[in-house]
Amino acid sequence: MSILLLLILFVIVFMLFVSAVLMVVGPGLLLQPYRRTIEYYRHITPILHPSDLQLPYEELTLKTAEGISLFCWLIKADGPARGTVIYLHGVSECVIVGLPLAKQLHDRGYNVFLYDSRRHGNSGGSYCTYGFYEKYDTTTVIDYLESRPDVQLGKVGLFGASMGAAVAIQVASIDSRIAAVVAESGFATLRTVFDDYQKRMIKLPFHYLRNLVIRRSEHLAHFKANAVSPLEAVKKIQVPIFIIHGTADDRIKCSYSEMVYENANEPKELLLLPGAKHNDMAEIGGEEYAERIVSFFEKHLQ
Repeated sequence: MSILLLLILFVIVFMLFVSAVLMVVGPGLLLQPYRRTIEYYRHITPILHPSDLQLPYEELTLKTAEGISLFCWLIKADGPARGTVIYLHGVSECVIVGLPLAKQLHDRGYNVFLYDSRRHGNSGGSYCTYGFYEKYDTTTVIDYLESRPDVQLGKVGLFGASMGAAVAIQVASIDSRIAAVVAESGFATLRTVFDDYQKRMIKLPFHYLRNLVIRRSEHLAHFKANAVSPLEAVKKIQVPIFIIHGTADDRIKCSYSEMVYENANEPKELLLLPGAKHNDMAEIGGEEYAERIVSFFEKHLQ
């Protein structure tokens, strides 16, 4: 047998092996991200609970349309609320990451609602679908808040980071109750960002591998990956949107936020933070970064 034929056979066997492994492992990586709970954050920050920032809070559980439980914190304004901001976290994150911004918004007179997305934190759910189902969970939250006679809701704004940014844009494209959106470090489409993830993790550029994993994931979670597209959803949004991204983000390309911004309707704002990566926006941006976000909500939730 010639060396060339042996090489061809090796490549075929190798690709079959990789394909088989990815068919088993890939959907789990995509649909079931690692759950970060309080034990993970104990080693990172002393801010683990609203009480650590002297914030008034109510802990509650909501049910999605399918009966999945969502772990939530409602932080009510001390006086008449100037509006309500719902915080949407990123992949593997949970409500804890939203507490610093919740403090700043609360101090300026806003209600803040934070919840663990399905298949994250202390919430239930078997799969994460990056907005395909999650966008309806946010509408469930708003329905609940509107049903509370003791909550002066005002106008509703969304703040989303990473996956949360993608969810926020998708929510605003279907729910007219959203008055303003801040989308930080988000992706343009699920397919492209998963392609980037595949290349980064297994160093193989073959698109068919990505397609195998996505098709298997779609079958397991009963969703359509092509429908998860902030790039398309943003075209339907008719309210102010503020898009933020770090220029040194090595997880989700900064160019994706620029693409979403180009597709967005006016009024819109774009902030590209020089040198900021995926998870250090607040650190790099400092007080000016936080002030830009709060001021955006103050302007558009009046």
